[in-house]
Amino acid sequence: MVFGKAEFIDRLNKTKKEMQSRGIDVLVSTNPANMNYLSGYDGYSFYVIQGVIVLLDEAEPIWIGRNMDRAGAVFTTWLGAENMMGYGDDYVQSKTKHPMHFFADQLIEKGAAKKRIGLEMGQDSFNVTSYLELQKKLPECQFVDASFLVNKVRMVKSDREIDYMKAAGEITVNAMKVATDLINEGVKESDVAARIYQTLIEGTEDYAGDYPAIVPLMSAGEQIAAPHLSWTNQRYKNDGIVTLELSGCVHRYHAPLARTIYLGTPSQKYVDTVNVVLEGLHEMLKTIKEGVTGDDVARSWNKVLSKSGVTKDSRVGYPIGLGFPPDWGEQTASIRPGDSTVLQKNMTFHILPALFQADSGFVVSETIRVTENGCELLTNLPHELVIKQKNTIFSKS
Repeated sequence: MVFGKAEFIDRLNKTKKEMQSRGIDVLVSTNPANMNYLSGYDGYSFYVIQGVIVLLDEAEPIWIGRNMDRAGAVFTTWLGAENMMGYGDDYVQSKTKHPMHFFADQLIEKGAAKKRIGLEMGQDSFNVTSYLELQKKLPECQFVDASFLVNKVRMVKSDREIDYMKAAGEITVNAMKVATDLINEGVKESDVAARIYQTLIEGTEDYAGDYPAIVPLMSAGEQIAAPHLSWTNQRYKNDGIVTLELSGCVHRYHAPLARTIYLGTPSQKYVDTVNVVLEGLHEMLKTIKEGVTGDDVARSWNKVLSKSGVTKDSRVGYPIGLGFPPDWGEQTASIRPGDSTVLQKNMTFHILPALFQADSGFVVSETIRVTENGCELLTNLPHELVIKQKNTIFSKS
């Protein structure tokens, strides 16, 4: 197993403690990352309804998934055979049966037909139909929203989780270097994307790379104002900006990184903008430590921006770690004004003071671990703008 049984028991106990604090007797978690966190299950089967049930008086969660995926649960989870429950294909896309009927049957068998049940109502993996079908089968249960209960438990990482993120960070850097070397005038974007993927999957000598939760984001030319576009069949042009955001992945743990390349000679105005963003990034990295809030970090960024003409409305960071498509973020805190999240040791964040602006876009980021007296970078690559002229490369800021 990727983690030992003791670590899973610790995660389960922390989850139960949070459940008790909210008056929740039973938790039904369908988010793939939360499911993995509590059970270890790692299969590309989240296109069907699956999840884990956590009962306060049970020593293990109950894994529920499609029957053909039960073999995957045997290989990847720490659970006993009696706690791996598979439903038949007659529940899949059926007009009369629904997987939540199977969930309900297990809850009834466990004596939970009248309990207070927490559901991840705000997660993509739990839709309106699932809620209505579960409610239909369990009319005497009280359902409450527990959308981000496990997500918040996940925020403080174990040493083993940090090790996997560092390994992912090494893969990230390798892929970013490959992309930087390849991107030049006349090169096709899709060819660069193919080499990025090759590097991400090759991994390192010690760790195979896994598929990342988000595809490499690669905006170029007039598209740099759009942050979430991928590659095209176009070729890179001179006097153009290229922004990249990508992540290696090891055992589902990520360490994203964003960098910017300029093909040609940037204007002094653009370089001045780059310098403001880099100063803001460095101020945030200096501010981060155990005990400060997300608001404190955002204020350090805004203090730098207030001295310039640069503006940014979106957040400048979010928690990162374990993830499945479509997101590698933990969907809890956001580094922005008013965020009262208190940073704790071994929380991990993607710090992203990116500008997505036509003709002046600049993207740079770091994945960091919060420490007692500061933060540790989980990647090792210069922050500066990469300038490439006639197939040469150097950094400038």
